[in-house]
Amino acid sequence: MSEPLMIYPEGCRKATFLKRYKRFTVEALLDGEVVSIHTNNTGSMLGLLREGQEIFISPALNPARKLKWTLEMVNIFGAWVGVNTSVPNKMIQRAFEAEVLPELKGYTSIKREAVVGKSRLDAKFTDESSILPDLWVECKNVTLVEDDVACFPDAPTERGQKHLEELMDLASKGYRVAMFFFVQRNDGKCFGPADFIDQKYATLFKQALAEGVECWPYQAELSEKGISVGEKMKF
Repeated sequence: MSEPLMIYPEGCRKATFLKRYKRFTVEALLDGEVVSIHTNNTGSMLGLLREGQEIFISPALNPARKLKWTLEMVNIFGAWVGVNTSVPNKMIQRAFEAEVLPELKGYTSIKREAVVGKSRLDAKFTDESSILPDLWVECKNVTLVEDDVACFPDAPTERGQKHLEELMDLASKGYRVAMFFFVQRNDGKCFGPADFIDQKYATLFKQALAEGVECWPYQAELSEKGISVGEKMKF
């Protein structure tokens, strides 16, 4: 693995998962004590959370935060799976700055959390020479693998359906638009929509491709030091 584009903060630890409760909290055993840990992953994390498994947590950068740890990765069959859903949004900027995504070649600036009409998308790329069209990108974290296929979503998502509809609307107006799927596990051989989880999303996804929305599924390279962008996956 090359030097990570995103490096975990100092003080990360391994702990033992006990249970998930509420929406944003998991319980784990750390140094013999039960601690509550924040997770920003609102999906189901289907197949990832088992009592007794090893997890990787980072310390909260804000000392005033109630929950002092954040869930970053879980260990499945000896390999890490990244479950922090803020990573893809951050990674698209790091990848742009490092010039490792060929799809972004020629663009000169990025704006995060960009607003267009009633929509707010993860990133907008522009070319100062105005040769390339503005590029709008929505980023998604992928943690579900079934039969060697990395799949999104892992739970029904009205929000994800809305994003596809927004991207199709932008494409119809002449913008370049794309979905960046960051697959934070290494056992998927290809990528596809999870029609067995959310049939409406899968239908909209196929419609979006037909209407010009680009699909960029990239596999992450994960370690306890940090995260990088690996190979683009087949669709």
